[in-house]
Amino acid sequence: MRAHGRATPYLFLLPYLVIFGVFGLLPVFLGVWLSLHQWDFQLPNKPFVGIDNYTELFTSDSLVFEDWWNSVRATGIFTVASVPLLVLIPLGMALLLNRSFPGRTFFRAVYFAPYVLGVAVIGLLWRFLLDANLGFVNHLLGTETAWVTSTPWAWVSLVGVTVWWTCGFNAVIYLAGLQDIPRELYEAATVDGADAWQRFRNVTLPGLRPVLLFVVTTTILASANMFGQSYLITQGAPGEETRTVVMYIVERGIGQNDAGRAAAMSVTLTLMLILVSLANFRIFRYRED
Repeated sequence: MRAHGRATPYLFLLPYLVIFGVFGLLPVFLGVWLSLHQWDFQLPNKPFVGIDNYTELFTSDSLVFEDWWNSVRATGIFTVASVPLLVLIPLGMALLLNRSFPGRTFFRAVYFAPYVLGVAVIGLLWRFLLDANLGFVNHLLGTETAWVTSTPWAWVSLVGVTVWWTCGFNAVIYLAGLQDIPRELYEAATVDGADAWQRFRNVTLPGLRPVLLFVVTTTILASANMFGQSYLITQGAPGEETRTVVMYIVERGIGQNDAGRAAAMSVTLTLMLILVSLANFRIFRYRED
């Protein structure tokens, strides 16, 4: 402190700031820079095209318009189908696991366990389990359903696998929030004659409002960025029905050496998610007011 004075806190922060700048901020600026160029890895020059890569996303006769909006549609279907389940089911799990019963710690660990597995493990595991010919799911149900190559079963598979895989994380977040709600509030509500539903509506939900905001926002962001499940389980099938935005960005940028358009898609997706997040914060703030 004597040697550096007011600079001391910033010196302690410096290692993190350097790492964040190199691996966080720098890729953002690089992505924006790429989106303003025709960035083909095989071309010696990378012509500057301005916002042409962005306008192509909204021009009906452009090279990428149809594929881009089909991937946006696929991402929207997955997000709308998965987010309510990933918000409500973990909440119910947390309410049950917050009660006192024998083996409570064991069940908490069991429900959280799938989340520690990587998406590659989950994708390959369920790809075999859902196989139409040799899969255990069809053997168990006695059916011949094409779970990964036909609609709507491909969506059912992707949403079901994602809910099974990630709901434990949201349940743990809810559980932490439930334990922060003072027990005196429940006791006072009981004394006032409130039943279980009234205690949940008037005590539990208001107490979980910050947690709900976090869970809803992060779940929307995670669902909108879904890639691994679709890439490994359905591989975009049937046709390109389940090819999400991130999957198309990877295909365009790496598979077709078109990093400029892929970067423009990434920036556009980021702006869309920022707007959704701001709307989400607005809704929860309105409810709080």
